[in-house]
Amino acid sequence: MNKQPSSVNSHPAAGWEPPLAGQARRLFLIVLASVVMAVNIKSFVDAGGLFPGGFNGLTLLIQRSAQQFAGIALPFTAINLLLNAVPAVVSYRLIGKRFTIYSCLMIALTSVLTDIIPSMPLTDDVLLVSIFGGIFSGLSISLCLLGRATSGGTDFIAVALSERLNVDAWNYIFIGNCLMLVVAGALFGWDKALYSIIFQFASTQVVNMLDQRFKRNTLFIISNRAQDIYEHIKDTTHHGATLFHGTGLYNGEERDLIYSVIASDQVKEVARAAREIDPHAFVNILKTDQVAGNFYRRPHD
Repeated sequence: MNKQPSSVNSHPAAGWEPPLAGQARRLFLIVLASVVMAVNIKSFVDAGGLFPGGFNGLTLLIQRSAQQFAGIALPFTAINLLLNAVPAVVSYRLIGKRFTIYSCLMIALTSVLTDIIPSMPLTDDVLLVSIFGGIFSGLSISLCLLGRATSGGTDFIAVALSERLNVDAWNYIFIGNCLMLVVAGALFGWDKALYSIIFQFASTQVVNMLDQRFKRNTLFIISNRAQDIYEHIKDTTHHGATLFHGTGLYNGEERDLIYSVIASDQVKEVARAAREIDPHAFVNILKTDQVAGNFYRRPHD
């Protein structure tokens, strides 16, 4: 194909203010995520004596250590809120005001619900507890991220790294959690620590699978209505595109090729719109591992 580039990626975007309906949806997702996480702690986590990832796991480690070695019953809420104080301040400065407020709501709701919900173990099989507990943990974190918030602690760090450095930080967080489990294993037995690694691995994989915000896809769209399709990409995703002019070798007709990189959770909408604008459009979608340069990111707030 004879290619003649005519425009360049990186369309600038103004700040985005979500409507009231979006705020209500965001609040619903965060409340739901808090309930799922608290129920998971009081059922699977407590039943297996496990230590989940992040500051929830660190809170349980402190709580159980105080109970076993000092005979002191510490409330989950007080420890968790104290541990999350500094990361919340960092998040407020680096990520955004609303993102931090909603995240603090998630942390507070999870902490209070964990203290008031009674223990309700579902099975004594520790392997089942580790796997399904990890799945529900990853689900709760994913719901929280979908609501543009976080469950706190290391999640603040993961989002900040993804936002500032454009890297997928969840596997690094998993490694950090494993280091924390070395302490838990030394204090409470290596079987609990090893099962907790299974729990955290399952949780991390669910988050990697469900969280599409920091994944990228490349679009190649061949169409005779390239400008209309680009306008849709620009207006709905705030991303730019590059236009190539060429000749279709099958019938010799002049064709236009749109090249654009967008977030993975926007692909279906853009592809569907392209086909609606031009029913004869040909859309090729490729996974993109890394992007260097000016790439628009939707604000968390």
